Amino acid sequence: MCGRFTLRTPAEQLALQFSCEIPTELAPTYNAAPTQAVAAVRSEAGSPQFARLRWGLIPVWAKDRSIGNRMINARAETVAEKPAFRAAFRARRCLILADGYFEWQKVGSAKQPYHIRMQDDVAFAMAGLWESWNDPQTSEPLESCTIITTEANRTTRPIHDRMPAILASPNWQIWLDPQQRESHVLLPLLRPFDSASMVACPVDRWVNSPRNNDPRCIAPAADILESNGTT
Repeated sequence: MCGRFTLRTPAEQLALQFSCEIPTELAPTYNAAPTQAVAAVRSEAGSPQFARLRWGLIPVWAKDRSIGNRMINARAETVAEKPAFRAAFRARRCLILADGYFEWQKVGSAKQPYHIRMQDDVAFAMAGLWESWNDPQTSEPLESCTIITTEANRTTRPIHDRMPAILASPNWQIWLDPQQRESHVLLPLLRPFDSASMVACPVDRWVNSPRNNDPRCIAPAADILESNGTT
């Protein structure tokens, strides 16, 4: 699964990379967690547009928003058929922006967090879906999203058996095109990303709490041990 991620890349750099206007006040995120608003790009009138979406997709038929807490990820193998995701898969796809994500490896009775990113630490696009849901109590619309996952590549497999479906940049336009609805075109894009381009770094358990959102979340575990005077 993918349950936490980072987006530290400056807005100006993201705007150039994803060819859309990004708010300059976009603050760095060191520990994005479910139910929070996350940065996304989707197609509007044929052009990529920035959006803030609540992480945890709420299907249009949901009676309340709490169902979204269980919809933070969609499996690539079943996303085209699952009732919660199939309509969005056909017409409401998006890119979830990140420059790293976290997974936890079981070590004895504890779990060691890892920050997994590109070798050159550039931002990347995770394949996502978005949906608009009207709150039955207030009639106000709420836009939400989910991150699609696929099987792990060689870099991430020792840590976890799943990883986000990271899209190569030549495939962004295909994924965002709302007119493209063919599963035989879209599903092959949801494959494990090139393992040679990625690195997994052990980090401090400070990241375990979603309340913590600062650079310590991605500080190498060895650096934390040294600063505490331990080895």
